[in-house]
Amino acid sequence: MARLKDVYHSRVLPALRQELGYRNIMQVPQLEKIALNMGLGDAVQNTKLIESGAAELSLIAGQKPVVTKAHKSIANFKLREGMPIGCAVTLRGEIMYEFFDRLVNVALPRVRDFRGVSERAFDGRGNYSLGIREHTIFPEINLDKVEQVKGLTVTMVTSARTDAEGRALLRAMGMPFRS
Repeated sequence: MARLKDVYHSRVLPALRQELGYRNIMQVPQLEKIALNMGLGDAVQNTKLIESGAAELSLIAGQKPVVTKAHKSIANFKLREGMPIGCAVTLRGEIMYEFFDRLVNVALPRVRDFRGVSERAFDGRGNYSLGIREHTIFPEINLDKVEQVKGLTVTMVTSARTDAEGRALLRAMGMPFRS
């Protein structure tokens, strides 16, 4: 069992149940999935960028990403419908908890001048999105092999109904919010 999943069941679940005043343990919010998305708009000119982005995202996530393609043609960007322009991964279960643990305890502290993540990035339904400017903060990435620094978006989907519940869940699981 993933370390964070064990912590969730043993400490976080009872604490949240007490804090939020739920009678049933099934009402307590939990992480459902984590979606990682890497948009590679420069891949229109350089097709090797997609391959390296997908390889690096698979190292970060521990799972093979899906290459996303353009839905519409946009002449100003020299983009044609069906061209590969990014890659995405959805993590669930054990892999999701392992990734969240690495994100909070290893990767985020490696960000320069890190003071915590914003509390305002919730979507109104308890889900949280986090933009990472440099994918090189993850220790799995070999800096010598990186051609171009890429950004990625991490979206944490929870079963929480409100932002307050989602914030309480992520804070209890160790997410370093700004004070």
